[in-house]
Amino acid sequence: MYGCPRITHELRRSGETCDENRVAKLMKQAKLRANIGYKRRYFEPSTPHIAADNHLQQQFVVCEPDTAWVGDITYIKTYEGWLYLAVVLDLFSRKVIGWSMQPTMTSDIVIKALLMAVWQRPKATQVIVHSDQGSQYASGDYRDFLKAHNLTPSMSRRGHCLDNAVAESFFHSLKTERVKRKVYATRSEAKADLFDYIEVFYNRTRLHSHLGHVSPDEYEIMYSQAS
Repeated sequence: MYGCPRITHELRRSGETCDENRVAKLMKQAKLRANIGYKRRYFEPSTPHIAADNHLQQQFVVCEPDTAWVGDITYIKTYEGWLYLAVVLDLFSRKVIGWSMQPTMTSDIVIKALLMAVWQRPKATQVIVHSDQGSQYASGDYRDFLKAHNLTPSMSRRGHCLDNAVAESFFHSLKTERVKRKVYATRSEAKADLFDYIEVFYNRTRLHSHLGHVSPDEYEIMYSQAS
């Protein structure tokens, strides 16, 4: 469930006259509150063979599409075992332009997510692609893929999670708005629900405060029409 700020904007888009304090009061009276995700799982850090320079430098606001992309991996609980999700977001619109889901955290998962992004943005070149220093992003296959598609690797400083704050924020939204501490029965069930969240809800419908409370798709359409 949304928190009161986003619910307020959703109601206004529907034609209702309301303010955030009123919405917060009504939510409190109805004992409604925003969802929270389950506790973060920590992994033993690995030392990459080659750490790319931090070209992004926490510059999360960009003026044009395909200037900088950010990627990261998270995990989802199922009764069949973990399901790992890798995503690529365009910093311009915060849209998820690439994703991959599989039961293992090999370099293949991040390459497939980036491949989807390249397919969706065929004209993109010299894009900064930022990630943490995880072994998947430091692998030779991943670096070769970046080089082959004229993409510039960038990595967070070790131990500085805020260097990749936009990807972290997306996963927080996913966990609090959809996963909600649940354990899926199967990986297939989890995949279907995550697909719906990313492609149906998040990219097309979810109001994003950074974008002036429009969805990533709406924001890109507005930019295209104004260009």
